[in-house]
Amino acid sequence: MKKRIIWISSSIVILIIISLLAAGNYFYNVAINRSHEAVDLHGGGESVAAAGLLSEDEQQAKLEEVMKWTDQQTFDIVEIESEDGLKLKARFLKNEHSNGKAVILAHGYKGNSEQMPGITKYYYELGYDILKPDARGHGLSEGEYIGYGWHDRIDYVQWVQFLVDKKKEDAIFLHGFSMGASTVLMTSGEKLPPQVKGIIADSGYTTVLEELSHQLNYLYHLPAFPVMQVTSAITNLRAGYSFGEASALESVKKNKLPLFIIHGDKDELVPTEMAQRIFEMATSKKDLWIVPGAGHTEAYTIAEEEYQERLKSFLNDALEQ
Repeated sequence: MKKRIIWISSSIVILIIISLLAAGNYFYNVAINRSHEAVDLHGGGESVAAAGLLSEDEQQAKLEEVMKWTDQQTFDIVEIESEDGLKLKARFLKNEHSNGKAVILAHGYKGNSEQMPGITKYYYELGYDILKPDARGHGLSEGEYIGYGWHDRIDYVQWVQFLVDKKKEDAIFLHGFSMGASTVLMTSGEKLPPQVKGIIADSGYTTVLEELSHQLNYLYHLPAFPVMQVTSAITNLRAGYSFGEASALESVKKNKLPLFIIHGDKDELVPTEMAQRIFEMATSKKDLWIVPGAGHTEAYTIAEEEYQERLKSFLNDALEQ
């Protein structure tokens, strides 16, 4: 009888371990593996307020104007090699009225450097040169996994140095959206050259562990523990980082640069409270703008004029420090 109980107990434990490993490997493929098809993330739709401000015809006309401008620009494809040997590429737009300032725009999860046309156009109008990298595992860049900003932070230090060494930029800002926002937040904790003047983070998450736990609960109605811990261990083995260490919260503690955090109060993909916690953790000069009615990364869409005014004010203030 005792042997039977031990056998049954051992079998249950083995089944649990196998199930957890299978779940962790599945979630790695869904969330981390580059080649896996994207899933519909929670809260990734259009802002609830966006449609109320402009008619469909007005929205379409505005989009056509931005895309027409974009098509008229000549973006150069530039390249660096990451510390672990990946060829990383970016689109670089030299301003014909360049003022010696540049911005690095960081795209979101499963995005690429062809995105963010509206903010690209605005920075160009301000006289900025613009660098839009494809994150590792995205677009034209090499890489078999998605780093959620953690390994990307080291890549961005190199992109900054590229702008300093190759493009002779005098002042550089980092501006990211969603995963890109967390990327620039994580980069802010690294040693950066004095040419970097400030960080703008639109809809960034606190840590990879918290964000993927949030998505796990929505997509599969599963608690974070122990699936996230197993997935994190698998990610550490296959991609070289764990979810817990990939933290914007810890990075902003070390940041000394002016920081502008933007977040919609209707954001369900990256809960708004994450922005508030990042703001609280930051120790540098900082500003937080919670945009009423805005969903995930929709602040620029629904409050474009105010976004531009606040951004321009932040940029000018940071340059004066």
